[in-house]
Amino acid sequence: MASPRQRWVLASGNAGKLEEMRSLLAALDIELVAQTEFDVPDAEETGIAFVDNALIKARHAAALTGLPAIADDSGLAVDALNGAPGVYSARYAGTHGDDAANNAKLVAALEGLAPEQRGAAFHCCLVATRGASDPVPVIAHGVWRGRVLEAPRGDCGFGYDPLFWVDEENASAAEMGAARKNAISHRARAMRQLVEQLRGDDHNG
Repeated sequence: MASPRQRWVLASGNAGKLEEMRSLLAALDIELVAQTEFDVPDAEETGIAFVDNALIKARHAAALTGLPAIADDSGLAVDALNGAPGVYSARYAGTHGDDAANNAKLVAALEGLAPEQRGAAFHCCLVATRGASDPVPVIAHGVWRGRVLEAPRGDCGFGYDPLFWVDEENASAAEMGAARKNAISHRARAMRQLVEQLRGDDHNG
């Protein structure tokens, strides 16, 4: 287990992601701090898979801060688009992090498709590394199945949440609220794996 309130850096400046991951890490005594608090610039995401980019980001943040780092690479893979936007989810419309533009482009790409043709899955790959040269980073992967709506629904969440419908919840990811989403999302599933691995591993102190 970590010593009380051990500081780790999150290799992201995304406020929504930081809040979500802080909540999910409550089981461990980790103080998660965004890399932007250390003026760490974003790493260049050159990977072709979620795990590649998560490793790049974690090692980059650890190298520049000297702290253990957690990074995730996540995205939406749409069946009808052969897995797109995938690793390009955050910059699907061209500008990194423009949720409204990304959502609009996805809606347009699936125009005319029936609900049964709109299957999709959120993927999250999480990496925890105690240093930039850690030879055995902890890696976890979570998947959350749903489908893409024709128009956004809900005001909570971020990214593609307003377009991601989950039949079992009869709600979009942006309608179900943070507590419920944090219990069942792709990031929650990956985080549970990560926490279990950290509990039984020296990475946590």
